[in-house]
Amino acid sequence: MGGSIHPTTTQVSVRVRIAPSPTGNLHLGTARTAVFNWLFARRHSGRFLLRIEDTDRERSRQAFTDSILAGLRWLGLDWDEEIVFQSQRSREHQEAIAALLASGRAYRCYATEAELNAMREAQQAARQAPRYDNRHRHLSPRQVAAFQKEGRHAVVRFRIEDTQEILWQDMVRGPMRWQGADLGGDMVIARRAPADRIGEPLYNLAVVVDDMAMGITHVIRGEDHIANTAKQILLYNAIGAPQPFFAHTPLILNKEGRKLSKRDGVTSIADFQALGYTAAALSNYMCLLGWSPPVELGERFGLGDAAALFGFDRVNKAGARFDWDKLNWLNGQVLHDMDGAALRDALLPRWQQAGLDTSQPRAWQERLSVLLGPSLVVLEDGVEQARPFLGTPELDDASRAQLQVEGCQAALVYVLQHQPQTFELSAAKALLTAAARAAGVRKGVVMKGVRAALLGCLQGPDLLLSWELLHGMGEDGPRLRAALG
Repeated sequence: MGGSIHPTTTQVSVRVRIAPSPTGNLHLGTARTAVFNWLFARRHSGRFLLRIEDTDRERSRQAFTDSILAGLRWLGLDWDEEIVFQSQRSREHQEAIAALLASGRAYRCYATEAELNAMREAQQAARQAPRYDNRHRHLSPRQVAAFQKEGRHAVVRFRIEDTQEILWQDMVRGPMRWQGADLGGDMVIARRAPADRIGEPLYNLAVVVDDMAMGITHVIRGEDHIANTAKQILLYNAIGAPQPFFAHTPLILNKEGRKLSKRDGVTSIADFQALGYTAAALSNYMCLLGWSPPVELGERFGLGDAAALFGFDRVNKAGARFDWDKLNWLNGQVLHDMDGAALRDALLPRWQQAGLDTSQPRAWQERLSVLLGPSLVVLEDGVEQARPFLGTPELDDASRAQLQVEGCQAALVYVLQHQPQTFELSAAKALLTAAARAAGVRKGVVMKGVRAALLGCLQGPDLLLSWELLHGMGEDGPRLRAALG
């Protein structure tokens, strides 16, 4: 029977880990799990560790490992010890499997895939839950010899008694109780291999052995691992090691209430970066995906502020529905709070990638960033909004139509003839009024005409501030004259 110790942190030095598999980029769900682990470790002055579970040789890629590390660093989730690579620990895994075989807690199963498929089909026809029927648990030496003579390779299975009861005190969900009969029969812990060898270890065995070696005290992961936890507790007991405390966090759901997946489009941290979300906003939002912060913390905070108050007593059991509006609001607030220098540094690589002219002085680019800042939701918005300033714009259809409005051309001629060399906002405002009077049109016609000539569109940031920026680069006169051509 699994232990039911209350998960206190007062008697242990907290050691937690995040263990992503490099078979894809860093997923939002994995990143949120990493955030919760990091917050818990920092809250209790513990250690946050990183293990790369790269034993899936066919699907693991170095590029994905690099993406995972870059994503964690970008979010500000620093780890405290050297990275552990699971693939480098095969000897320890093999030794643990050999020990379980020697103790009789595990055995070799020679059932072929065809036999297992036939078993599953029979269960399905009888409307039974799929499970291994433990058919090779008690093979005689004669039967083993016969299977080996046939050339059969064997997996290694761990014995799970149907009558076993597995208990633990979950830090999120409270008392948990599982029956061995609900775990699908004896569990495979090593892949097929010849009789004189032990095959590659599978997930549940490798995780237990590695967590033991790393001294992990608290395993914090998504609720989709609950069944794995029941199996792993049995392995801890069989190996004779103390089990860690467990916390199973709620899944992240899409707007339909299903688990967020690749079908929902943007799911990796790299995707969010590409769209122009900031690390500050995304890490802030991930804290809110399943955790209800104390009132005094509010909704906008940094990871350090959250760590000072984080606890699993405020982590919800129900799934956390992903809310784009909330993330966009948080990201917009972060961008609006950035000064011109920081915002320019964040926008510059995107301007360059879009092929925009970035030869202007840094101070001018910072002023442009300040001008654009209040309207930004994501950094990518700053590309299209900056385009009219960082290159000669093409007039859109609405701008061309505006320039043909009666009196608009005459007003622009007046502006060109009377524009002073030194730009002042109050003087420019008065000039627009005078041009409207001289051309016999409403002031709005003049303002739209000037905006069309300067920016090539009728939407955008404040007209006078935009005009001032372009005047500083000597661009306003040529654009006004071009619009009259």
